[in-house]
Amino acid sequence: MAATTTTLPSPSPSPSEPSISFATTSHDTALALVPPSHLFPQFDRLRSLYDKAYEKWPPHINLIYPFVRPESLPAAAEQISTFLKKQSQEKIRVKLDTVGVFEHRRDNTIYLRDDSPEPKKKLKEVRKGVLSSLGGKEEGRGYQMHMTIAQSEDVRSDTHKFLVDKVGLLPAVEWEVGGLYLLVRERVQFEGTAASRMKVWGKIDLSGEVERMGEPLGFYESSVDDSLDVGKDALQCQPTHVFDDEMDSWLPYTYSPGDYDEDDDEEPPANLPIASYNVLAEFTHPPSSARYPLLLSNILTTPSPILLLQEVSDSFLSFLLSSPEIRDQYPYVSHGPPSQADISPLPSLLNSVLLSSHPFTWEYVSFSRKHKFSLVASFPTLGGLVLAGVHLSCGLTDGSIASKKGDVQRIVRYLGDNYSGKPWVVAGDFNISTSKYTIEKALEKKAVTTGAVAHMEGIESLLEDAGLEDAWAACTDGEEERDGLHAGEEGATYDPTVNEVAAEIVGSGYGMRPQRYDRIYVRSEGEWKIGGFEMFGKEKGKVGDGESCASDHWGVRCLLEAVEKEEVVEVSEEINKLVVPVERSEAPGGLGSAEEALAGMGVFPTDEEAIKRKEALALLKGVLLEAPTDASRLQPTVVVVPVGSYALGVWTSASDIDVLCIGPFSANTFFALATQRIRKAAAQDVDIRILRRVKANTGTMLELEVLGVKMDLQYCPATSIAEQYPQILRAPPSSPVWSLSAPTLSKLKALRDVDYLTRSLHSNLAVFRLAHRFIKTWTRSRGIYSARFGFLGSIQISLLLARTVKLLPGPVSLETLLATFFTHYASFPWATHLAFDPFFHTARIPYTRTSREPLAILGYFPPTLNTCAAASAPSTRAIAAEFTLAASQITSSLSSWVDLLRPTGAASFLSSFSTYIRIDVQYWGISPSRGRRFIGWLESRCVMLLVDINRRAIGLHARMWPARFLVADPDTREGEGEEGRDYRGCYLIGLEKISSAMSKDEAKAALGGLRSALSRFEEVMRGDEKYFDARSCWLAGEIVNRSDLGSDKLEVDGREWGEYTAGDDEEDDDEEDEEETEALGLEELDISDTVAKKKSKKQQRKEKELKQQEEEGYKLETGKKFRTAADVMNRIRWDPEMESSDFLVGYEDRFVGAREKALDAWKSEQTDEEFIPQHRILYFKRKSDGEVLWERRTRKDEIFGSGL
Repeated sequence: MAATTTTLPSPSPSPSEPSISFATTSHDTALALVPPSHLFPQFDRLRSLYDKAYEKWPPHINLIYPFVRPESLPAAAEQISTFLKKQSQEKIRVKLDTVGVFEHRRDNTIYLRDDSPEPKKKLKEVRKGVLSSLGGKEEGRGYQMHMTIAQSEDVRSDTHKFLVDKVGLLPAVEWEVGGLYLLVRERVQFEGTAASRMKVWGKIDLSGEVERMGEPLGFYESSVDDSLDVGKDALQCQPTHVFDDEMDSWLPYTYSPGDYDEDDDEEPPANLPIASYNVLAEFTHPPSSARYPLLLSNILTTPSPILLLQEVSDSFLSFLLSSPEIRDQYPYVSHGPPSQADISPLPSLLNSVLLSSHPFTWEYVSFSRKHKFSLVASFPTLGGLVLAGVHLSCGLTDGSIASKKGDVQRIVRYLGDNYSGKPWVVAGDFNISTSKYTIEKALEKKAVTTGAVAHMEGIESLLEDAGLEDAWAACTDGEEERDGLHAGEEGATYDPTVNEVAAEIVGSGYGMRPQRYDRIYVRSEGEWKIGGFEMFGKEKGKVGDGESCASDHWGVRCLLEAVEKEEVVEVSEEINKLVVPVERSEAPGGLGSAEEALAGMGVFPTDEEAIKRKEALALLKGVLLEAPTDASRLQPTVVVVPVGSYALGVWTSASDIDVLCIGPFSANTFFALATQRIRKAAAQDVDIRILRRVKANTGTMLELEVLGVKMDLQYCPATSIAEQYPQILRAPPSSPVWSLSAPTLSKLKALRDVDYLTRSLHSNLAVFRLAHRFIKTWTRSRGIYSARFGFLGSIQISLLLARTVKLLPGPVSLETLLATFFTHYASFPWATHLAFDPFFHTARIPYTRTSREPLAILGYFPPTLNTCAAASAPSTRAIAAEFTLAASQITSSLSSWVDLLRPTGAASFLSSFSTYIRIDVQYWGISPSRGRRFIGWLESRCVMLLVDINRRAIGLHARMWPARFLVADPDTREGEGEEGRDYRGCYLIGLEKISSAMSKDEAKAALGGLRSALSRFEEVMRGDEKYFDARSCWLAGEIVNRSDLGSDKLEVDGREWGEYTAGDDEEDDDEEDEEETEALGLEELDISDTVAKKKSKKQQRKEKELKQQEEEGYKLETGKKFRTAADVMNRIRWDPEMESSDFLVGYEDRFVGAREKALDAWKSEQTDEEFIPQHRILYFKRKSDGEVLWERRTRKDEIFGSGL
């Protein structure tokens, strides 16, 4: 404790009576004894948990309290000094070794005292003399010397008695009194709450010398170590203890590499069992030791080199560490036995303790609630393995769940900040209720809210996102053959139905169900892998006069197996020449936390969203992999696996889930089967439906909605891959198993990319995911996120970021990674170099860049390596410019990371150029799918325009914004969108000179080339009859000045042109199903009969209609297509000149024959109970005059004029 001090001058002689009398009634000052600061921790480890005055007061023994008024301290100090100088004071030694209790009306004070008569006598004499010098005298019951350690409520309670025992276990503390401390209270306001703290005003030596502080000095400020990591509690951190055979006691131990001779140092073991066991503390005082021998037996029966215990009490730890077998098996412990005179008691009534046969150091990481903490141990001889032991708050309430989630977030963050790149094990009693029965009953009784349950279920996602794998789930299929189990009760470690100790604690109610409380999570970092999982401690034994289990929990044990080290990847000299090295760049400290910036922007999905997606994916798997009714039939192997951003862990709330199915049959067969099963599930009120069927470049795809989550379902026919999944993903790219067709490899590429990225980034996967989300948000805000327009997509971001992470040595923070990423790619030579992963392409790159590829970001697997096929020279220039701008902002102008993410790019784009190309588009057709096809085709061809502009308009830079704009004025947009059928919008390309030195002639030539390119673009687009139909769509391009653009009325168009209604394309789907059926030839599949029947019925219907036409003497003209019922219904709904409420639909009811229904009441959604297939529609009638405008039988069509 350092301070500026002033020694007061010796007071002048005074008479025997004091010159001033002081009232000792102020609670703002005190005269006290304070031990030396190095002794504080011996008291404060308990005081911090049990003394409400901790940090307000130091460890102290009050001599006089209350004391004089603060303004009287100088005069009082002089008079006390005068008294002491007259006295011949002997040295006073205080030894606190006896516990005592003051009983009060509302609480009790538990304290330490010195029972020796000599110190008490001397202190009483000093106290009496000081009071006399101040004009006072001893009153009341007299002085009782004590140091407060704790408070308790009920002196008769077991908790109070345990606490008294704990304080009594403190080792005796002795020191020589150096003087009397004058303390003064400092009052402050903190966040609107009043607080106070006693500080040192001055000190009076027993010889009478007065030392006054320049300013009152606190006791704890000088002891705070600013270098300590957030969350680490230095006060509770203690050295590991090791048993010394010669001393026959446990001694403090600090690991030093020099303790082991390098020649004798062994490699980490090939197998490393780690166990966790909640031993159940005794809650009745005095504690019974009847269960202790059985607990000891359970621990020693199948010992693990590393053992983590929960609910350890002082008495049990003393018993355990007295065992010779334990001392031999576990020479290293986090806490020594409290029964040893020089070892402090455990901090709490329930504690986590670590025992190990390997040396370790450990830290105490505080949680949100008192007495809750994580014991974080590091094992230097095990490759830096880190073990975090947890014992989370119990209970199924909103408060306890919030506490659990916060504590898991805290420990994951702590491990990430301090042990990035090290293998982790997080183990202990998580107290997370897993029984669906228990959770549902708690919800029914309103003991917990649905939001809290969602948070609880999201805890597993937090651990999973941190790269931690559940050892139980990794070693089991999640199923348990046992009658009477509800969902979520598999693998229970706390089971009142079979464990009488647990049953006695629970008593009755919905808590009497099995729960999987105890868990072990592993993040291997390529060092270890999970090799096994088991439980122990289930055997009953003698406890007192009967038999029972040793604890209410079973113990859990995980076997870690060392991963064989792969040979160091050697990069060839040829590859080294192609690599652009990455240099580390540090972000300015004033930008704050990038992760908090992302959270503030709402980028991270909520726990509820994560749970919903997990449930949706599980539901889709269950529907697609539906077990057959004939169990004897051999089912083909089908793999259903997520790919893309969800699988990589970089998804956001707006992301769809990309799902890939791999199986042995053709795409037609799969989609016929999938469609049938999805519709069957929807008919059974399962929340799943088909939105539409899309024929993309990669093949057929189903757009689905499952539990409200959008999904894109694709299929890859690859029998060998499905049968050997997932092990086959480890096969090298040169393996013959990958000798597949280009379309098949193309569909598997996303799966292989995700697998390689997650495996190769294992040590930096968490920071990679954060950085990916940040960069993706930035590219969206700056208008360079769209692979379709030649900019960056998710895969390009992944490739660039993964390359940066791998080329950047050592663990890296998110802020450093982002600064390095932007700085590196701001100066990257895109025109001459390839961006690729040299740790994958180590020998040679099977790729030759052509002059038509301005941007080359190489992926990992064939058939195509360059992922930037749509890139153009203008889009590449735009990407490079944005990287340069971001790097400059980070180093110079940003005030926070949020500034880089603000979505101001579109507004900036609309004001950054003096001239634009505006491509106006309009669609008024009836078919929603044609509207989407038209827009998709147009956007895919915009790259062609940019390339042509770059070729013809030399010297001009064309920057396209990758989105459609629309007029924000509602008056101008009347009749558009859902209420009408007319969609309008425009695409914009900003134009500027590449060089300011362009001459007038060059500018004139560039303008001519620009007009030529635009004219050619219009001609080509309008000439493509497959997508462009002048009767329903229109497009035109023109060059406009910014002043004529009306940018103040433009906004990004987020609509999908043409809202799709499931069921509108029902007849088209039937035709596709028929084509697929003809190609199947697989009668054993359960879809064959259904599809065949559907085909047969349709053929019969067509034949019947043709025959009826011939009999009635009319027939549709050859080549003229009669418009379908779906077309008519859409026309009536969409055409503003038609009033849909004036129309009736005539349809065939399967039981009662022809019926009529209002068109507005017609249900087109297949999952609706009232859904009627459109092939049963007979006619459309106008109610106002009763006229039939469309009839299937007679081929009458007054709507389109397509009939007879």
